[in-house]
Amino acid sequence: MIKILYSPFLLVFLFLICPVLSDDVPEDAAYATWDYKIHNVGQVEQVITNMGYLGFHCPVPGGQIQQKCVYPKGSSHSFLYSGGMFNVAGIRNGTKLVSTSDAWSNNSSWCAYEFFPSEEPWDTVWTVGRNEIISTPYLQNYKGLSDQNFIFRLNDYSYDIPDQVAPLYMDVIIITHAWSSHPFDDFILFEYFAMPQREVEEAYFFYYAGVQLQTGTQSNAYDNLVYYDENRKMLVVDDQPGGGDDEIGIIGYMLFQPDGYEPEDLNWTFDNTTSMGHDDIDQYDVTVEGVSQPSTDGCNGAGGCGRIAFGPIDLSPGDTIHYYVAEIFGENIEDFEENADRVLALLNNDFNTPGPPPQPEFRLSVDNHSVLVDWEIIPSSVNPEIYQDPYRMDDEVQPFEGYRIYKSNYSKDGPYTMLAEYDIGGNGLFNDVGLKYQFQDVGLLNNFEYYYSVTGFSKQDAVVGFLSQESSISANAKVAVPGTGTPDKVGDVAVVPNPYRADLYYNTLNPPWEKPNYFGDIWVEQDRRIQFINLPSQCTIKIFTVSGEEVRVINHDNINRGYADWNLTSSVGQTVAGGIYLFSVSDINGNNQIGKFVIVK
Repeated sequence: MIKILYSPFLLVFLFLICPVLSDDVPEDAAYATWDYKIHNVGQVEQVITNMGYLGFHCPVPGGQIQQKCVYPKGSSHSFLYSGGMFNVAGIRNGTKLVSTSDAWSNNSSWCAYEFFPSEEPWDTVWTVGRNEIISTPYLQNYKGLSDQNFIFRLNDYSYDIPDQVAPLYMDVIIITHAWSSHPFDDFILFEYFAMPQREVEEAYFFYYAGVQLQTGTQSNAYDNLVYYDENRKMLVVDDQPGGGDDEIGIIGYMLFQPDGYEPEDLNWTFDNTTSMGHDDIDQYDVTVEGVSQPSTDGCNGAGGCGRIAFGPIDLSPGDTIHYYVAEIFGENIEDFEENADRVLALLNNDFNTPGPPPQPEFRLSVDNHSVLVDWEIIPSSVNPEIYQDPYRMDDEVQPFEGYRIYKSNYSKDGPYTMLAEYDIGGNGLFNDVGLKYQFQDVGLLNNFEYYYSVTGFSKQDAVVGFLSQESSISANAKVAVPGTGTPDKVGDVAVVPNPYRADLYYNTLNPPWEKPNYFGDIWVEQDRRIQFINLPSQCTIKIFTVSGEEVRVINHDNINRGYADWNLTSSVGQTVAGGIYLFSVSDINGNNQIGKFVIVK
């Protein structure tokens, strides 16, 4: 049983952890407990913030915008410019009002943020695994429905927002659900508990999306076909041919009626002409009336913005409106509609589906040009081989079938290559090779990052033919850096590459020498990399110009890694010019080494 607790949002602690620019929010809300998480267990990479906004609003260094939503995972296909997870229109004291979690407005000084968490240090985004039970200060005995669940709360009335006409006084708990394996890994489900604190008449709950389909830096939002699937109550944005963004796929938002209502009890509206703004009367009327711009030559030029709504509902304090929205993806229309129907089937079955085994626990040991992957079951670890699945139809005593070992040369999110598969021997299923618990990966480059994961997979359901389920690859991934360890003292320190050439694309090597540090594989100037190798475990590196001006000091303290990276920026964050540079390395015993390297720009 889920019990929802309401307590006033208190303004007590500073807990700034989400990358929101201070100029993006009103001064009164600057100390809210910002937080975010990224859904990444399935094929969708989606940024979730506890403001109800999908993604980061602030730009990365260099002025590029951080990607908010990527599909399929590991690609450069970006799907969102903005997204308000929770939006409500209603009449309070005779005035038409709209509260939105979207972060865009033509006339806003504060990016239109209207929903915020409190300043309580625990008011973050909580993470819950499948079947895990947790209690938060406002939600008790919650059991995870999917492989990756995020929980957070927000409201529209705790802070003074200059651009807001007036709040609707709405508390909201949002739970987002993502699944790790086929056939449920192409969508994310958003679950809402909306709790009004004032009387609201003729309320409409709606989902707003500002979709921008692009591949890498290529984008043309105005070749999108934005339409309404009436049978599924779904807003659909389909990328059309041309425009430079190469038909990357389809995204849609399916809105479900709240508990206690049938679809025919409500008025459903759709709009693909009006973006979010702070003119509450206009926004209310658009939401209630709905406007659909007709298609022209397969493209209605709607720029990807759209909203879908249900209502009207009169609200009173003590009410809880519980409903769902599904964010659905597909490579083409057939794939997309099949995924939409899977969402319907999942909800109709109360989320009861066969699941994968628990994530196997494993350890990585590095050596010279090699990594040892060890997933031997130890007493303190979860044993995936004895898990039970009550939702299977075949009453299999041992659903577990085997392990798979994966490696990526690029990132935790892949792409991955399967190195080995070991399954139960002698049962006539899969490869029948027998179970093993170690794998030695050899022939690797020292001081490069490699990502490894061990997954567990199940037997196929023999009664209904439900496919074998595999635990998430990326959610269980770990990084390893092979190498020779650390010497006792300085003497053999070297710089690689030397010379460093700015005209070479080091990020295209396999494995990459340089990697983007931002979500969405956006490379910026600060991602450049020079490495000092053969370092003792504790030492200090100083970098100078040939004229003796100190550029940067790097303190190295790592007994396991005999190297340190430098991103070619000075101590004040400025990128350095090309030229000859000197370096000195001093260890804790007073030994020194001096050398030089060249940067070609």
